[in-house]
Amino acid sequence: MHPIVYGIPNCDTVKKARTWLTDQGLQATFHDFKKQGVPAKELDNWLAQLGWETLLNRQGTTWRKLDASLQASVTDSDSAKAVMLAHASCIKRPVIAWPSGQITVGFKPEQWPV
Repeated sequence: MHPIVYGIPNCDTVKKARTWLTDQGLQATFHDFKKQGVPAKELDNWLAQLGWETLLNRQGTTWRKLDASLQASVTDSDSAKAVMLAHASCIKRPVIAWPSGQITVGFKPEQWPV
């Protein structure tokens, strides 16, 4: 099995992660949120492992462009999940599903189980 990198291809952080994995000799499968959507079942797993506060990208342009009332309505896992399914760019990237079952988010090779 190979890690699965979830994200958006033009995201600089996703690009860095994919390059790093390749440089380490690791073959990874890429799941493009823009073309393939956010897999709801996987999102449930990510939320269970990481928590919605870790997974929700409140620093990005997409979040900042959301209506203030929608932003304010995100108060728990269910409300965060709804926003992430509707706006994939509100998910911190990359999300990596490792063969061990561990899920990581962001470009933090020192925390990756390789």
